[in-house]
Amino acid sequence: MSSLSDLRAVLPAWAARLHPFHPRLLDSLRGYERSRFLADLGAGATVGIVALPLAMAFAIASGVKPEQGLYTAIVAGFLISLLGGSSVQIGGPAGAFIVIVYGIIERHGLANLLIATMLAGVLLFLMGLLRLGGLVRYIPVSIVIGFTNGIAVLIALSQLRDLFGLDIAKMPADFFAQIRTLWLHRESFNPWAFALGAGCLGGLFVWARLFKPGTPLPRELVEGRSGRVISRVPGPIVALVTLTLLSRLLELPVATIGSRFGGIPQSLPAFDPPDFDWATAKQLLMPTLTIALLGAIESLLCARVADNMIDAPRHDPNQELMAQGVANFVAPFLGGIPATGTIARTVTNVRAGATSPVAGMLHALILLLIMLAAAPLALHVPLAVLAGILLFVAWNMGEWHEFVRLRHFRLPYRSVLLGTFFLTVVFDLTVAVEVGLLLACGFFIWRMSQLFAIERLAPAPEIDTTTFQDTLPGAPDGVEVHSLYGTLFFGAIGKVEALPERLRPDTRVLVLEMHRLISIDTSGVDALVQLHRQLQRRGVRLIVAALNAQPRSLLERSGFVALLGPHGLAPTLAAAMAAAAVMPPVAPPPRPAA
Repeated sequence: MSSLSDLRAVLPAWAARLHPFHPRLLDSLRGYERSRFLADLGAGATVGIVALPLAMAFAIASGVKPEQGLYTAIVAGFLISLLGGSSVQIGGPAGAFIVIVYGIIERHGLANLLIATMLAGVLLFLMGLLRLGGLVRYIPVSIVIGFTNGIAVLIALSQLRDLFGLDIAKMPADFFAQIRTLWLHRESFNPWAFALGAGCLGGLFVWARLFKPGTPLPRELVEGRSGRVISRVPGPIVALVTLTLLSRLLELPVATIGSRFGGIPQSLPAFDPPDFDWATAKQLLMPTLTIALLGAIESLLCARVADNMIDAPRHDPNQELMAQGVANFVAPFLGGIPATGTIARTVTNVRAGATSPVAGMLHALILLLIMLAAAPLALHVPLAVLAGILLFVAWNMGEWHEFVRLRHFRLPYRSVLLGTFFLTVVFDLTVAVEVGLLLACGFFIWRMSQLFAIERLAPAPEIDTTTFQDTLPGAPDGVEVHSLYGTLFFGAIGKVEALPERLRPDTRVLVLEMHRLISIDTSGVDALVQLHRQLQRRGVRLIVAALNAQPRSLLERSGFVALLGPHGLAPTLAAAMAAAAVMPPVAPPPRPAA
């Protein structure tokens, strides 16, 4: 820049490429009426009740205190709804983060988890600001299904300690180490804890189906007003309250939130920024990327699910990422853990009648009121009941039917899905996604290379009326025509390199007909240059005919068209045949003296 004025002249154009910060709430409040507020209030209350046990369960399973899950659901949930790009999405702690958070705490400690969450928030905000929200959609569905099912398995495994009531002070993060630890402590099995956890899990499966038509209940109860009211009560709340009361009344010898954590505070924590230094931040690169990547994928997948359930404008992925970034940056200052969009609570929000982001904001405020009023009661919640709730979440989270459907797909899809699944379970999500993407890219290159073909055209006097291209109006002696199909890129150049070996010995002119060649890259151009040199050494001329716009532009810019000479490029196959009929063979270069 020569002057400050030049810098000012460039800034508006540069800033115009950034995504504007425009929360969906601003659009939703236009024409906002009392009836919509009441609908959002009812939905927010329902989701707030649902979020209570889930937030505590996710936090405990992640290796932090239960109140940290509540803080995350309140603070991050409010900010995601306030600033997000979706009308009905609910944010907060998610089951997908359990394994990630637990592993980061095991390796780096809680303080560094908070720092990594803040850095991931900055990264998420920048992804949205730079309009990278659409790139998440390019992650293959096989990878998403693979790591989602893998995380579900790890969540289920992490809950077996509390489900069986085993006397284990701390579970390791490694998959095989967890199995070994569970086996070594099998003698501390608590049948009362198992009964509570199994009863919770079974009850949750039954509750959702209890008031549907076709159940054994009387029709009047199923279809009556009382039945509709009862069916709207969240199953986790029913399990939490009934089983906690049962455990308390019978004085069952099981671990509770109070016995392990000492209870839940009745207030939000003080503003407490974690100690930050660049030396530590450099060591948290992979945890930061993992949190940001998983948060982006989960939130945008959740928003897409919500879009399919409501009659409203589709979500803004870039605004959603910016909101996720702000939430994940702010929440750690109040003791929060990573947050993202949550499918279960979002679906509950939609089904409860939410009309705008106000419902998500109200859900956070109602959850805050519940925490302030009912914190002493949480002392008596059995951990086995929370384990049963999380096992139910893990079951619903996994797309297990996809394993059955694998027989309908080919090897590439199976390899990517199963590879991502097993790597997620055995190693971690970062390795799984990296290897999954490499496998997906490798198989994509292989499939694209299979689509590219070079075929010899046989003489035919007719015109192909479907493409209006001359098929081959009688080839002169010594002229051979080959047609190129698909995309000529680095993964397919081997077929071009093998072309000279397929030519007849008497060939003096080779015509490459390219009207079905969609595109070409620089490796394809280099392969054509090498082909031209090989043909020259054999005394064979090369003519390229019927180029499409992209291949023609690149061949001209690379100098290949000039290399062919004045008659080396023909607009149609007929023109190429006319030029080949009068074209003398090229004189091969002299051989070097012995």
